[in-house]
Amino acid sequence: MHVFVSAKDVDVEQVKWIDARFSLQNPDYGIDEYNKEHIQNAVHWDLAENLSAESVSGGRHPLPAKDKLTELYRASGLQLEDTILIYDDGGSPFAARAWWILQYGGFKNARILLEGYDQLKEIGCAVDRETFVSPAQSSVQPEWQDHLYASRSDVKQVVAREQDAVLLDARAPERYRGEKEPIDHKAGHIPTARNFNWEDLKEDGRYDVQAAEKQLQQMAAPDDIVIVYCGSGVTASPLFAALTELGYSDVRLYVGSFSDWISEDDAPIETS
Repeated sequence: MHVFVSAKDVDVEQVKWIDARFSLQNPDYGIDEYNKEHIQNAVHWDLAENLSAESVSGGRHPLPAKDKLTELYRASGLQLEDTILIYDDGGSPFAARAWWILQYGGFKNARILLEGYDQLKEIGCAVDRETFVSPAQSSVQPEWQDHLYASRSDVKQVVAREQDAVLLDARAPERYRGEKEPIDHKAGHIPTARNFNWEDLKEDGRYDVQAAEKQLQQMAAPDDIVIVYCGSGVTASPLFAALTELGYSDVRLYVGSFSDWISEDDAPIETS
């Protein structure tokens, strides 16, 4: 399945656009930049406002309820068969998170753009400065792909060796090993997990999934069940997308990720 695509290879006049720009350091960044300028007809999907639930459980960026996601799809004017292009600043995890949210809802023709916003402008994609795009609302009925989602219970079964699957931690190696933890109140990783830093999917700040294929195959075989996670389900999304691009047949995202895992005091943690 082709997940990543260049705008140069797509008829950009016949697509729906989603602007997923965001900054974990400045939550207002994405919407502020969108309001300044965005690709013509693009709607904005905000990680905090649209792609995460307001919840005290489920990690830092929990998955919104299905009714909330249905509202988002409809307010964005989407149909299941639409070709949808998603961009952020390029080489960021936010377009991939939006892409996964669309896969979960059954939208099969969504793609992550290799180019970031500035590159899209450079190659001639039309932009506008309207503060907000509000397309005609659709009545789309999502076709939920629940097999793409891994719950805390699923991960517990893997840790207990009751489920034969590979856990793949997408965080930086020092966080995986528990040597440095700038965000969560505990350090380390979920037992049995292997580590593949999501940043290794990129060359010169741009996704190059094929270059990472051999390294990924050392972590998991294409016919393995693979559950990917990170700190809060955001940077694991590019890893999910890359494995899908490379033909892995059963990949799941633990959306709650490590921040959800450590929410129970007795949850086992490994350091190495």
